[in-house]
Amino acid sequence: MTLIADSGSTKTHWCLTDERKILAEISLAGINPFYMSEEEICSEISQFVLPYFVDYKIKKVFFYGAGCAFADKKDTVKNAILKNFPFAEVEVESDLLGAARSLFGENSGIACILGTGSNSCLYNGDKIVQNISPLGYILGDEGSGAVLGKTLIADVLKNQLPEKLMKSFFEKYNTTPQEIMENVYRKPFPNRYLAEFAPFLSENINHESIHNIVYRCFADFFGRNIMQYPVNEHKIGFVGSIAAAFAETLAEVVQNFNLKISKIKPCPMNGLVEFHSKAF
Repeated sequence: MTLIADSGSTKTHWCLTDERKILAEISLAGINPFYMSEEEICSEISQFVLPYFVDYKIKKVFFYGAGCAFADKKDTVKNAILKNFPFAEVEVESDLLGAARSLFGENSGIACILGTGSNSCLYNGDKIVQNISPLGYILGDEGSGAVLGKTLIADVLKNQLPEKLMKSFFEKYNTTPQEIMENVYRKPFPNRYLAEFAPFLSENINHESIHNIVYRCFADFFGRNIMQYPVNEHKIGFVGSIAAAFAETLAEVVQNFNLKISKIKPCPMNGLVEFHSKAF
C-alpha cells in the first residue's frame, strides 16, 4: 500500500492507493515545516492520520508539501512521518513538484499553483529546472487566496469599495475591523485567515470593483512570475482551489498575455495517483 499526501498551507489531502486505485482518503489540516516543528507535525500525523490508516500495511509514503523545497524542511517532515510509519519508505518533495507531476506526468510544462499560496516552475518531465521564488504572501504569492484576501480586506478597510459591497462583506463574515487586525497581526497562520475571504470575491465577481481585484492579482502573478519562463515553448497548467474557482477571470488574464491554459485541476491528487501507478 502507498500513502500519498498533497499538503498546502490550509489543508492536507491524504490518499491511500494499492498502486491501481484509491482505497481511502481524508482531508486534514495543512502541514508546513516553515510554521510547524517536527514535534508538531509528528503529533498531527499521530493524532489524525495514523488512526485513519491504522488497518493498512503502508510500505511507501510520498509527501508533497508547501515549504518542502529545502533539504532541512524535507528532513523535518520526513522524520515526523517515519516516527509514525517506521517501516515505510518515505519520500518528501515540494508541492510544486507534486503539481508538475500531476499536470504533466513525464512531459514538460510550466506548472502553476494558485491556492492559499501561489508558486510556479518550469518542469522538464523529470524535475524542476527553473523556479521564480514565490516569496510568501507578504512579499509575493501573487494571485493566491491569501493575497486576494489581503487585497480585499485592505480595500474594505480603506473604503475603496462601493458601500453596498462593504456592508455585504461585514454581514457575511460578522466581523469588525478590530477583529480583522487581531487575526492578521496577532494570531497564527494569517495566510489561512486571509484566504478565507476568497469566497466573497467569487460570489461577487460580477461587480466591477471585485473583478478588478481578482484580475489585477492574476495579472501580477503572470507579469512577475510566468513571463520569466519560455512561455511560447511549453504548455501552462494550473492546480489549486483559487485557479478552479476563478477559472474565467484567469482565462481573461491569460488571453491578454496572448497565452493559453492547457488544463486546470482543483486538486492534484488524481494526477499524482496516476503518476505513481505508472512508476510502479
